[in-house]
Amino acid sequence: MHSYAGKKAVVVGGTHGMGRAIVDALLHGGAEVLLTGRNGQRLDASRRELAGRAQVVPSDVASLAEIDALGAFVEQELGQVDAVFVNAGHAQIGALGDVTEAAYDQTFAVNTKGAFFTMQRLAPLVRDGGAFVVTTSIADETGTPGMSVYSGSKAALRAFTRVFAAELLPRGIRVNAVSPGFIQTPTMGIAGASTEELAAFEQEGSAVTPMGRIGAPGEVAAAALFLAFHATFTTGTEFPVDGGLAQQLDAPHT
Repeated sequence: MHSYAGKKAVVVGGTHGMGRAIVDALLHGGAEVLLTGRNGQRLDASRRELAGRAQVVPSDVASLAEIDALGAFVEQELGQVDAVFVNAGHAQIGALGDVTEAAYDQTFAVNTKGAFFTMQRLAPLVRDGGAFVVTTSIADETGTPGMSVYSGSKAALRAFTRVFAAELLPRGIRVNAVSPGFIQTPTMGIAGASTEELAAFEQEGSAVTPMGRIGAPGEVAAAALFLAFHATFTTGTEFPVDGGLAQQLDAPHT
């Protein structure tokens, strides 16, 4: 077990799935954690399950006013922090002819605009030598039908990672991205999917992933914490956690 005693971290989008796995790993290592979410039920569940071990804060990453309020709250409660994990995300599947302006705007509001202004607001609160870790996706480099808007939003976030890494070099703040493939989360990353659609998505993921299975949230968390605290000579990069999918590996024939 890694020790994060004395470390302070913010996990944006930390009530479930990969974000919650990051929260749990940080707490297990002794860190002080503040996590955010916007779904009331998930926020309430996190408060019950964490029983005061972490600060659970309602915040909508698509709202600049709430991002600003989050920054003020972090400054008041934690002061300087060691790491910020920008994990909130939104995805809707839609072919080119089916995408609406509302769906497009919502995806970019969360994944791109929200991530940008969250990092802008919290950067002054990250101590010199600290780290940002953002969650992108293998979709930012694969041409998957129906994922155009999501892919574009995550590709922009990948670009932000490179530029922010350069801009924050004078303060020694490292900025990296973790890029998940198919991961076993409550929504599998797709908003509004039915139980049947989630099962089919999971089956597809296992079939196309070279390692023959989908990933676990804890595997993404391990990579994110590695980038935040242990990869001290790494910045501006995107770390795939995808079972070899984006690398187009072929499983050995038997």
